[in-house]
Amino acid sequence: MDEQNIRKMVEQMVEQMINGGGNQVKNTTNQIPAGQATTATTTATATAVSSECLPDITKIDLKSWFLLDHAKNKEEYLHMKSKTPARLGVGRAGARYKTMSMLRVRADHAAAQDAVFSDVSEEFIKKNNFIFVKTLCKDKDEYITRPDLGRRFGKEELEIIRKTCGQNPKVLIIVGDGLSSSAIEANVEDMIPAMKQGLSMYQINVPPSLFIKYARVGAMDDVGQATDADVICMLVGERPGLVTAESMSAYICYKPKHGIPESKRTVISNIHRGGTTPVEAGAHAAELIKKMLDKKVSGIELNKV
Repeated sequence: MDEQNIRKMVEQMVEQMINGGGNQVKNTTNQIPAGQATTATTTATATAVSSECLPDITKIDLKSWFLLDHAKNKEEYLHMKSKTPARLGVGRAGARYKTMSMLRVRADHAAAQDAVFSDVSEEFIKKNNFIFVKTLCKDKDEYITRPDLGRRFGKEELEIIRKTCGQNPKVLIIVGDGLSSSAIEANVEDMIPAMKQGLSMYQINVPPSLFIKYARVGAMDDVGQATDADVICMLVGERPGLVTAESMSAYICYKPKHGIPESKRTVISNIHRGGTTPVEAGAHAAELIKKMLDKKVSGIELNKV
């Protein structure tokens, strides 16, 4: 098969994917002289691409996505699927996934990669009046390969932290990009106001919030060591998966210091539109912070009092 025929075959396949036009391309091509078939198909493809927009399959709720052709009890299957975002009922084509299932997995994987390797925008940081600081990591590659550097700050950054937060503040709210910039931009603007509103009911005010670039959860210990804060709540983007790339967690700790065990941290996880909503998480975090201040403990010890 020569190059021209191969190109024509590929163009026909692209046209079919765009228009779903099964036999339309084949029939049209048969009516056109051989020398003009490639040009005609290319023109039709270009027109289809420019005039139509393919639907964004990542907007489809996985809980309602049903691709089985001959289900015996579709209603009960959908009821089961409504309880989990797991990829159930995706069907198959022979021994393989259907094309739509494969494309959705690749799209979700691409979104997860973007969340890890992209940065929270400078416009977002300025819009929310965050004070910018950075850990010892020089770039994203070092952040991923050197978690220890994502927990510490240089001298200049520590001075900014002390100047911003003061000495011995009652409560600090800090934001770290973590492993998902998408999670921060999707949730922080709703969670922090809800948290501050809840704290204001207890007459607790908080200093300006820090934004920490290349942050690991342990960065809150360095902040606590520098400021002697009573309670720190750190909002951080979690490692994205194929269900969502926008999951954030709130790590809350009483008197965080270097070497504090992980069991001392209280965590609100799965903060995103399909899990715990950011407004709900903010209200819950305010209650936990008040309880920590009263009991002077956090983590598993908070469950015992």
